[in-house]
Amino acid sequence: MPDKKGSSQVPDEKRPFIREKIAKPPRTKGQVLKRILVFILIAVLGGTAAGISFAVAGPLAEKYLVEETTETVIPVTIPTDVEPTTVPAVTETEESSSEEETEPIEDIMQSAIEQYQYNIHDFNTMYNTLRDIVQTADSSIVIVHSVQQGVDWFDNPMETSGMYAGIVIADTDREFLILTPETAVESADAISVTFADNGEAAGTVRQADQVSGMAVISVNKEEMDESSIQRITPVVLGNSYNLKQGDVLIAIGAPAGAVHSSAYGFVSYVQRNVQTTDSIIRLLYADIKGDAEAGTFFLNSAGELVGWATDKFENDHNTGMVPVMVISEYKTILEKMTNGIPVPYIGIYGQEVTQAMRDNGIPIGVYVSECIPDSPAYYAGILSGDVIKHIAGRDVITMMDFESKVAELTVGDKVKVVVQRLGAGEYIELEYEVTVGAR
Repeated sequence: MPDKKGSSQVPDEKRPFIREKIAKPPRTKGQVLKRILVFILIAVLGGTAAGISFAVAGPLAEKYLVEETTETVIPVTIPTDVEPTTVPAVTETEESSSEEETEPIEDIMQSAIEQYQYNIHDFNTMYNTLRDIVQTADSSIVIVHSVQQGVDWFDNPMETSGMYAGIVIADTDREFLILTPETAVESADAISVTFADNGEAAGTVRQADQVSGMAVISVNKEEMDESSIQRITPVVLGNSYNLKQGDVLIAIGAPAGAVHSSAYGFVSYVQRNVQTTDSIIRLLYADIKGDAEAGTFFLNSAGELVGWATDKFENDHNTGMVPVMVISEYKTILEKMTNGIPVPYIGIYGQEVTQAMRDNGIPIGVYVSECIPDSPAYYAGILSGDVIKHIAGRDVITMMDFESKVAELTVGDKVKVVVQRLGAGEYIELEYEVTVGAR
């Protein structure tokens, strides 16, 4: 019952017990030091065991569990040719022997040629030799299918394709590298390559060059049959400096507009000192069929590739002749393209300052005949009529100096180009920063 004050009695079983916290006695210095030493010993033993385990298991795991992800890629190298500039001197022995000759050897040979009676057998032998060269080289000719996706007037999906000739110029452990017209790849959504034995594989653009109008594509050997791989022999790259007027040329690829066609002809004219982008080249004119857009390649009498048909130069004064871009002056660029390296580009037409130009007050250097619109040189501020004196700290006196220096540059580099420009009656020196572009 409640008491008079209104309070209530709490039963004994519900009263809380007195809670007492028992504190551990503090550790002595000896105990603390002992625990620290034990901890350090355990850590050392654990680290040693882990190191031994890693040293033993690491190489095994790397050998058996880690997949190899990198491969050593050996770059393609194309040796350059040296243009002959001198005629071998006649030694005293040769002079004395020629004086003792009663009749010059040239006259003897000419007389023998004139007296020889050619027959149909000789004619057939000559053309059989040319035919054998064509049949051998045709194994390196491929058909490049350029596929483009689009829509028609009613927005229905459609596919268009073009067929171009290509020629195998290099063979690595992993791929074939093929030279073909740039038009075959410039707008392609997909590329397919058909080899001479009708084997097909996908192609990938390695690099393109708008100046020459050519491109290099690659085909992975893993996508090809072993039998097809064994039947493909890359063409040998020849020395076009040895070509002279009257030499025989063999056209393969698509000289008639159809791939795997061929033609025979001669070098009709050798044009030297032709100005092209950042360079001076030789250009051949051949009395032979050739389709530059479809892809026409020219071989010498040894079956070596010495050039290709081009439509990059006017041909008004050589009606019926095919302009041929020769390979020797292009090998440095071709090596970059086969390795997927963009070709550096400044963007001028230039020439060396001749003595006559110097007599008129023009300083020594490379005279800019034309600064190509929208080129790196154009955007930097270089003008036609300027004389280039230095590129990236190197003196420029001849076009060969200019070409070799540009070839050493890397696309995207910013280089200092020093020019002299005609001002108020005199030349003044100006410096420009040019961002190297890609051709």
